[in-house]
Amino acid sequence: MAIGAFFDLDGTLLGSPSLERRFLRYLRWRGDLTAAHAARWLLEFMRRVWRDPSGAVHGNKAHLTGVRTGTVDAFLASLSRHPFAFFPDSLVRLEWHAAQGHRIFLVSGTLKPLAEAVCLQLLVKMTPCGTELDVVEGRWTGEVLGEAVCGPGKPRALARLASAHGLDLGSSYAYGDSWGDRLMLESVGHPAAVNPSARLERLACQRGWPILRWQERDSPQAHGGAAAVARRAQREGIPIFLNTK
Repeated sequence: MAIGAFFDLDGTLLGSPSLERRFLRYLRWRGDLTAAHAARWLLEFMRRVWRDPSGAVHGNKAHLTGVRTGTVDAFLASLSRHPFAFFPDSLVRLEWHAAQGHRIFLVSGTLKPLAEAVCLQLLVKMTPCGTELDVVEGRWTGEVLGEAVCGPGKPRALARLASAHGLDLGSSYAYGDSWGDRLMLESVGHPAAVNPSARLERLACQRGWPILRWQERDSPQAHGGAAAVARRAQREGIPIFLNTK
């Protein structure tokens, strides 16, 4: 069976603020998010909070009700001159997994079109698994299709990916930074906590999981730095496989 490598996005590959938070700031700047949208989110939060506090926040997309899906394209176009500043260490790790022939996945609660945009900027082939929203006449309804890819939704997403791609989760790898990622990390044989929250760090110490400190610097890709990534990987003895097409 094949081996998978599953990466969280925010805090694991990218520093703060989260990609979706950046998108929401853009929508507010455009005037596409109003007080009415915030009120919808709050009402949905109150409805969910007693049942699932995590889902009340990360799985709550009610504030996007009525927003045109095309705003994602406009947002990404505004970023076209500023590639995502990935943690350089995360790029080295991605290259290592690609060199091993592992199937690499982005598993994130962020909106699926944002996750897809992230994968397009990477030098390795990465399959996005993000949160999908229902669409009616070109506008989001605020309803999640299936379930949000966060908290308990992440291990279920891994199980679906393993079934679809013939992956051995016991031999696979996962990387996450937050307490909500713990269930995903527990689903694989090789978990790692990246820049973990205090709670996740305590769990990682108890379980003997590796704790990785990936520092935020200018993205090598933003400066044509594929060669810099290659040199660093060579120094550290990590095999690389750069897709330069």
